Amino acid sequence: MKKQALVAALAVGSAIAGQRLGRRYQLDRDAACARLDAVDRTDIKTRFGTVEYAERGSGEPVLAVHGFFGGCDEALLNLRGLAAGRRVIAPSRFGYLGSAMPAGATVAAQADAFAALLDELGIDRLDVLAISSGSTSAFQFALRHPSRIKHLAVISGNMPGGAAAVAPPRAARLVFRDVPMWALKVFARPILLRQIGVPKGFPLTAADDRIISDLIGSFFPVALKTKGITFDAFVADPDVNNFPLEALAAPALIIHAKDDPLVSYEAAQRTAGRIPGAQLVSLDYGGHLLLGDRQDVAREVAAFLAGPDAP
Repeated sequence: MKKQALVAALAVGSAIAGQRLGRRYQLDRDAACARLDAVDRTDIKTRFGTVEYAERGSGEPVLAVHGFFGGCDEALLNLRGLAAGRRVIAPSRFGYLGSAMPAGATVAAQADAFAALLDELGIDRLDVLAISSGSTSAFQFALRHPSRIKHLAVISGNMPGGAAAVAPPRAARLVFRDVPMWALKVFARPILLRQIGVPKGFPLTAADDRIISDLIGSFFPVALKTKGITFDAFVADPDVNNFPLEALAAPALIIHAKDDPLVSYEAAQRTAGRIPGAQLVSLDYGGHLLLGDRQDVAREVAAFLAGPDAP
């Protein structure tokens, strides 16, 4: 084949591949939008701007605080089986999905926005379940509004002194977009698994694969979460290092796996030691997502929430 023909053939092949990838990306994005549209979300107006939340179930209320790359939908997804028989109230934190990013946002303001949501719903006191980066604002809520919290359960939380409590390089912003994150999902899944806290070489079961796929799917559309992700990475998560956790009065439960590659188990141990009366449940394996027998986690959470609450 002559050089000119070869170049032309490569160009045509690249164009076709690009079109196919473009169609695949659009189909995936449409599916993500459809999934999100199926979640019944409600907006309220507060002095912090719009606060969006979703609800599920009935019974005693529990505030579900989502993690990094999350939103109210991710909180409902991650708490499947952990809040059975409860009315789960899941807000989208600042800059996620339909919740506003107020000017000069702080973690303290986010905690106050939680209180404003509870005021709107007519809820005086409730339990709080926080996942991953959601622990930052949950800790602050417990510190700023101690009379409104019965129990605080933190699952694979962001902890003072942990790697996630350090702002990443500015270049990390490059993946806080749909196309780069989609490319990681499609072409570099092992790298993405490390980024979401699956230990290297972890033997995944079919159930684990479903949990991971559902979680990664909930990241999209990333464009609706970019402001919140950026706030978490560069402002909120590092701020946990400044919290006076020794003043936390609510009964606290911390569940953490020893092989968590995102937030070290040692950081979780130190944090539990600083919180008066905190219970630390240690899992030998499971990584940041606590893969494996999640029924053990559900039992620990249920027993804790059934125990004596804050006076």
